[in-house]
Amino acid sequence: MNNIANRNRYNLVDPFFDDFFNDERNQYGQMMRTDITDHGDHYEMKIELPDVKKEDIHLSLEDGYLTIHATFNHKENEHEHHKVIRRERYSGSYERSFSIGSNVSESDIKAKLENGILTLHIKKPEVKEAPKKYISIE
Repeated sequence: MNNIANRNRYNLVDPFFDDFFNDERNQYGQMMRTDITDHGDHYEMKIELPDVKKEDIHLSLEDGYLTIHATFNHKENEHEHHKVIRRERYSGSYERSFSIGSNVSESDIKAKLENGILTLHIKKPEVKEAPKKYISIE
């Protein structure tokens, strides 16, 4: 008979300890994986946000940091005639911040969510060369 929990009968350590020693930071550390590319006049960020709705994503820009906050809810209603044996899909929220410089404003950032990928186009600020300052010699 197949065991739905898929336990190995030759395992000397009780599977109870699997969850005890499992670090949640490792489980969820792969969320919001991001690719950043330089396109000359702008940067493009592609951030994985599978199963996240547009209204559950909040972007903010403060003191040169772009913060992305996303909320996930994979919890399904439990019914009295069945129970969940194991739930591995993450429910909750997480956020990530990127330093993009204090010269970037909200109007320099365009965002689009498509097929679970949040794409951001961040216009590069114009770099102005500082005027040369000469020091006189006495």
